[in-house]
Parts: sequence; C-alpha cells; structure tokens
Amino acid sequence: MQEASLKLTQKWEKEVQKTLKNNPEQKKRFSTVSDTEIKRLYTPEDIKDINYSEDIGVPGEFPYLRGNQVTGYRGRYWTFRMFSGMGSAQDTNRRWHMLLREGQTGLSTAFDFPTLMGYDSDSPKALGEVGKCGVAIDTLEDFLTLMEGIPMDKVTTSMTINPPATVLWAMYCAAADIKGIPLSKIGGTIQ
Repeated sequence: MQEASLKLTQKWEKEVQKTLKNNPEQKKRFSTVSDTEIKRLYTPEDIKDINYSEDIGVPGEFPYLRGNQVTGYRGRYWTFRMFSGMGSAQDTNRRWHMLLREGQTGLSTAFDFPTLMGYDSDSPKALGEVGKCGVAIDTLEDFLTLMEGIPMDKVTTSMTINPPATVLWAMYCAAADIKGIPLSKIGGTIQ
C-alpha cells in the first residue's frame, strides 16, 4: 500500500476504534447474500489487480457490470413493475391500465395456478383455482383481451410462467403481430 494511503487508513482506523467504544457495530461480521465478507473499508489496494476494461468496463458494454444502458439510469430509469394479475384477462387488463396511469413503466404478470401448470380453466385439476392469485389465460383470445390497449412497443412485460413459458411467449408475439407491432419493438422477460 502506498505510504499516504497507509497513513490515512491507520488514522481512520484509530477513529473507528474510538467510535466503536460507545457505538459498537450491529454485527461482528457483515457479508453479502453469497457470504462474501464485507470489509469495513476498501482502498485502491483492494482493486490493484482489477483490469478496468476487462473486469468492469463502461456502462452499456460488455461485461455489463455497470448496466446495459450507455447512460446508466441517468437517461432511463429502471422499469417499475408491480407483480399483478387477477381473475379474468379483462380484470387484469383494467388493473394494468390503472397501474400505467399511476406511473408504472412496465408490467409483471401474475398468472393463476392452472395457467402456471398448463391446465385449461375447465380442467378438473383447475377446480377452485381459476383466477385466484393471478390471471387465467387459456387462449390467444384471452391474451388479446389481456393486452387490449397496452402499448406493447413502449411497455415491457415480465411473465413469471414456468413450464408454459414458450406458449405464453408465443401468445405475446402473436398479440404484437396482430396489433401490427414488429417483434423487434417488443420487450420483457419470461421465466
């Protein structure tokens, strides 16, 4: 460590020790979710082996450590999405329109259990579960109702759908096509 940095760090550590006598830290050890210990202080010494261009890079470029937008969040805020879906496609569509009017910038779809499992609403296995805890989608017509009036070229949609993800993604693409929106203009996630 450079002499000036070492002196500054040692001086700072003395101040920390004084403070800790009256105000101890809340925990003995702080760590990330993956249990990597978080040091009390990081200095240039901690990053001396990092290759800035390869390991960090600039915003909007590989390895995207600083985000996928060139201006970070200064030019475009992150997408605000409330996980929502209830009852019928029409019920959820009304809810989505209200959320968009109130400032939400993206959609996050909560599907009901039968849809999540790939069952039609009229299946005996779906009895008592249709439209609970999410929206029921059985057909392309349901999906078109869900997306009615939604500017699919301006609002991204997240769909947490599990096994039937490819089917719902196909419906999403078909809805855009029917609305005359090029697939290159739609966005979102499926999982």
